[in-house]
Amino acid sequence: MDPNYMPFHPNPSKPAFKVPAGAVDAHCHVFGPGEVFPYHPARKYTPCDAPKAKLFALRDFLGFERNVIVQASCHGPDNRALVDALVNSDGKAKGIAVVDPEVTDKELSELNAAGVKGVRFNFLPRLADELPHEVYGEIVARIKKLDWQLVVYFEAHDLKRLQSLFQSFDVPIIVDHLGVPDVSKPLDANPDFDAFVNLVSSDDRFVVKVTCPERISKQGPPYDDFVPYARRVVEAIPDRVLWGTDWPHPNMRTHVPDDGKLVDMIPKIAVTAVEQRKLLVDNPMRLYWG
Repeated sequence: MDPNYMPFHPNPSKPAFKVPAGAVDAHCHVFGPGEVFPYHPARKYTPCDAPKAKLFALRDFLGFERNVIVQASCHGPDNRALVDALVNSDGKAKGIAVVDPEVTDKELSELNAAGVKGVRFNFLPRLADELPHEVYGEIVARIKKLDWQLVVYFEAHDLKRLQSLFQSFDVPIIVDHLGVPDVSKPLDANPDFDAFVNLVSSDDRFVVKVTCPERISKQGPPYDDFVPYARRVVEAIPDRVLWGTDWPHPNMRTHVPDDGKLVDMIPKIAVTAVEQRKLLVDNPMRLYWG
């Protein structure tokens, strides 16, 4: 583990908000254990181990029934820890993999059989190196045959540069963490976020994860500056939003978030029971178990 890496919260609080039956934590990770599933040699950070047993115990403690586990950059395109978690989840987890251009059809088929439903492209230089854009197109053409989706991780200031690339992909496109807006700006004076909302509202290929207040907030807990941004997206596309913990919260530098407190934010961003059910049950079940 990197000396400045902050491990996940050892004793999260029990949420006051009770999630609806069948709720899905649609963005979380497994790391290692490193002795069994080594971290990738070209990784840009080394996390603490966060194995499947810890994730599944947290899921149960918070009141969720299922997980969508996203491969993180510390494991690179070695998806063995992800696959191990999926095949040992009793059908309660689906996955998003990371693949390189050399992945074989046999490997894709094996990932599909394990419960993988898509791939992730990471456009944050501090976490992953960007590939030539034609390479992304070649990968998307291959995953389309499997009926998979694409998950993209980028920051708001990069949307203008990446938008035409995203719109060239003929698959569902899941945007991580609200497109990472700058929430220090007033909601009504943020042209980057306006452009993002206009894009996802006008193109039903896009689904948005209203996740990571702990990462996006400039104020810190209780992350009130995140709420109006997430609320705007939930109101704009209620049938195309997802929520997740982002456990074990890799690369946090200022504080360790309490997962119970993150769950208690849900009714602030999805105010009605109908919105909450769509966010936590209907939308993820349609996308991953439908």
